[in-house]
Amino acid sequence: MLKNLLCSKHFLNIEFPQVMGILNVTPDSFSDGGKFSRIDVALKQAEQMIADGATIIDIGGESTRPGAKDVSEQDELARVIPVLKAIKKRFNIIVSIDTSKASVMSEAINYDAGIINDVRALQNEGCLHTVAQSNDIAICLMHMQGLPRTMQHQPQYDDLISDISSFFQQRIAACQQIGITSSRLILDPGFGFGKSLEQNYSLLAQMHRFQSLNLPILAGLSRKSMIGNLLNRDVNDRLAGSLATAIIAAQQGAQIIRVHDVKETVDVLKVLQATNKN
Repeated sequence: MLKNLLCSKHFLNIEFPQVMGILNVTPDSFSDGGKFSRIDVALKQAEQMIADGATIIDIGGESTRPGAKDVSEQDELARVIPVLKAIKKRFNIIVSIDTSKASVMSEAINYDAGIINDVRALQNEGCLHTVAQSNDIAICLMHMQGLPRTMQHQPQYDDLISDISSFFQQRIAACQQIGITSSRLILDPGFGFGKSLEQNYSLLAQMHRFQSLNLPILAGLSRKSMIGNLLNRDVNDRLAGSLATAIIAAQQGAQIIRVHDVKETVDVLKVLQATNKN
């Protein structure tokens, strides 16, 4: 397993879990839609997350919540690229771009994004070719059954972990065929993306099984409905559940934890790291 992941001009130490801070510049994301649409507000939020210990800032310009509407290429570019440019100009930080559009990926690469984080695992037209043009940007391949509009309508699997593993193997092979080496890849099992409540917790309990693929694992569980539905908590009252899932994900082998609440997650991971040393 890699100890350092090359993310464009940065190396990310993944010997212990790193925190990816979520920066949604969308009007309709499930938790923080509309809060960070202005560049000055987005920069302030990025600054706070960096001060709190985030080593990656993940910018998203299109909501992928269940039932979300598609966003045009022009709108997503207009939301994401100015914020990316502003953050890179001001901070020495790895920036991830959460997108499934080849044009957004291309522009993000031009402005020194370190990670392309794609919920559709480079399956959209042109995406594989686009990221293959860069030799050093990291790529996160996420598993999703269905599409955001329909993915929570009775998702079914023959065998949850085996089905997701097979999907990963197919996407890794597709990347390798076009010249993208596996050393650039990160895997995200896609909590909440085409999984029922029971399936999400089964996935969390068995996430260590993906270590057999010998690639870094990203876990994104922060404030998700799997927490709210289990605990009967509103989206802004899910901190305890989010921290619990972050700890479990790290214990299951996740090297990147994608969260809204950076400071609190960094604290619990520090406690876990100190405990694991003994």
